[in-house]
Amino acid sequence: MNYNDFFWHDAIIKNIQIDGNNPGIKDTMIFEIKWPEEKGRTTFVFEDIYSAEMSLNIGIVSDETILNSMQLEENNEYLTNFYSKWKGTKSNVKLNTYIIDLNSTGGKKNYCKNIKRRYNLATAKTGNSI
Repeated sequence: MNYNDFFWHDAIIKNIQIDGNNPGIKDTMIFEIKWPEEKGRTTFVFEDIYSAEMSLNIGIVSDETILNSMQLEENNEYLTNFYSKWKGTKSNVKLNTYIIDLNSTGGKKNYCKNIKRRYNLATAKTGNSI
């Protein structure tokens, strides 16, 4: 399934993990998402991350709910601005842009090479690329 095909509205971010055990070699962020209407949970693994920008509510008694999330087209303004900061040193690196807009805060942006979906509990499949 394509990342943009998921129905994100009111899904809840239950867990975010940053794996920095092998910096610069294997940089990953893991998001555990609880789907609305008791449709289970899914874990998304953003692989080979080059940058992540986050604005989250911390210390507030409320779930961090998603308004919408999407993978942007290859030639988007965020990625163009991101590449310009490298001044050509990494222009050969092909990245994807993922945006998660939250209901209560600005949300987050990820610039990474790949994303995988891990099915939780109810499904036997694991590690499928999106």
